[in-house]
Amino acid sequence: MNVFVVNVGSGSLKLRVLNRNDDVVASEDLARPEPAALADVLGAFLDGHHDIDAAGHRVVHGGARFTRSLLLDESAEGALGELADLAPLHNPPALAAIEALTELRPELRQVACFDTAFHAKMPARASTYAVPREWRDRWGIRRFGFHGLSHSWASRRAAEILGTPIDQLRVVTAHIGAGASLAAVSAGRSVDTTMGFTPMEGLVMATRSGSVDPGLVLWLQRHGGLSADEVQYTLEHESGLLGLAGSSSLHDVMDAMDEGDQDARLAYEVYVYRLQGSIAAMTAAMGGIDALVFTGGAGEREPRLRADTCAGLAFLGVGALTHRNDESGGDRLISPGDIAVLVVAAREDIEIAGHVRQLLS
Repeated sequence: MNVFVVNVGSGSLKLRVLNRNDDVVASEDLARPEPAALADVLGAFLDGHHDIDAAGHRVVHGGARFTRSLLLDESAEGALGELADLAPLHNPPALAAIEALTELRPELRQVACFDTAFHAKMPARASTYAVPREWRDRWGIRRFGFHGLSHSWASRRAAEILGTPIDQLRVVTAHIGAGASLAAVSAGRSVDTTMGFTPMEGLVMATRSGSVDPGLVLWLQRHGGLSADEVQYTLEHESGLLGLAGSSSLHDVMDAMDEGDQDARLAYEVYVYRLQGSIAAMTAAMGGIDALVFTGGAGEREPRLRADTCAGLAFLGVGALTHRNDESGGDRLISPGDIAVLVVAAREDIEIAGHVRQLLS
């Protein structure tokens, strides 16, 4: 089965065609087009790739209803539309891509693969917020977690590299990109993660604040005169590294820090500090750690970030990184100590293709 993988990110569109062996036979990475232009972009890509048996879409938020991959039809698409406000940067564009592809290839079977599904069976102690039962029952409020497709792949790939069955490993996977989250993966299952009800909770990110005191949000509305929409937009689009240092690029922030920019230094220190503390929390969720895996854009490409993060985790038993940390590209072991540290390329496309084949078989 040749699978067309459509991965619509907050600012990007990644298109892949994977054959039965998961070899990439066609690919294109683009800035995310406007919804009205999606049909043209997808059509242009598909013009040269007619031998496609099915399509798989990354959908960030499945809510409480969708806890596994789903064969799409009109009713399913309508239900997905109701979840748009839970992940406004991601779900609406993904739904637009589904609709555009339906117009282009109405006979093509399409599957939605949810980032939240990997975390759906987290223990209640990790998924439950301490809010009234009425809220939890009425609105399905819980910690959902995200980047599940990436966390699932990174943990399984780490087990392959280490030559150890995944059911014998406790792995912290660190997906560090524009959006960033950690997962505690014990015996192949997510038992905790840093993102919550929406993708805003947890680590400091490129433009997202990560976790803040909910009292701060209320104070800004009551005393700052900001509307709910204004607070949400600022926390989503104008916070994180951008809010601290004026740039959403971690690489640029590090360059500015080296040139003496004190705002950039503070931004980097806050970023790494929150990352280290959250890795320790994920370790506690499993009662220990056997491997730490860096993946995602910055996780794969920034050796300094990996080195600085690990330097503060010696108390957990994380050892010094080898020269392989400074290499570029390729899945690899960069610290072979009692706690292995690895770099794994994010391959959500393989994960999605696998879900599609499993569902349609």
